Amino acid sequence: MKKIVIIPTYNEKENIEKIIRKVLSLKANYHVVVVDDGSPDGTADIVKRLQAEFPEEVFLIQRTGKSGLGTAYIAGFKWGLAAGYHFLFEMDADFSHNPNDLERLYESVLKGADMSIGSRYTKGGKVVNWPLDRIFISMGGAFYTRLITWMPVKDPTAGFVCYHRKVLETMPLDEIHFIGYAFQIEMKYRAWKLGFRLSEVPITFIDRVEGVSKMSTNIIKEAISGVWKMRTFYPK
Repeated sequence: MKKIVIIPTYNEKENIEKIIRKVLSLKANYHVVVVDDGSPDGTADIVKRLQAEFPEEVFLIQRTGKSGLGTAYIAGFKWGLAAGYHFLFEMDADFSHNPNDLERLYESVLKGADMSIGSRYTKGGKVVNWPLDRIFISMGGAFYTRLITWMPVKDPTAGFVCYHRKVLETMPLDEIHFIGYAFQIEMKYRAWKLGFRLSEVPITFIDRVEGVSKMSTNIIKEAISGVWKMRTFYPK
């Protein structure tokens, strides 16, 4: 079964080579596609160098300018589906997601889930090195999302995910509305509304050590308003 890990990047030169090498070192034979939004720090050049070393395992989608996390993942999904991958993963480049946990997400789908979520807030999950205000915003957002949508996911903004290809083939990817953290909520909400089985796998989320966070007030605002809009878009 072919597996592809989609990693969106913007200025991740400190992390990208290390994260790719770690993913490729796993025994379950994962491939990687990096979706780079024109990083001025040379992230794409590092990926190109690795492509020469791993021509059948490492791929690159280059875009011009920052177009948002959601559109980067959509580009990766379309590429992965066209290339015939059976399982498609979302993962950050900064090691906040432990690559070793890819195996646990994969196993969850093999056991019957259609979409497995690396969850900070299910039993056994935790967050390390985040300030209290960031934890409060994240956990409050998760509670707010569940309250409005009734979606049975404890970590709806989680960005560490494994999809069976049938989930992404069923979704109208060109109709996804949001590009920031609301994108993560929308993908889970649509999958749930379509009747797919979602499972949460507890993970330890570790705040980035190198590089700069892409969090912004606009991303938070989009998520807050987006939850209400989802109820309008998909009322049933």
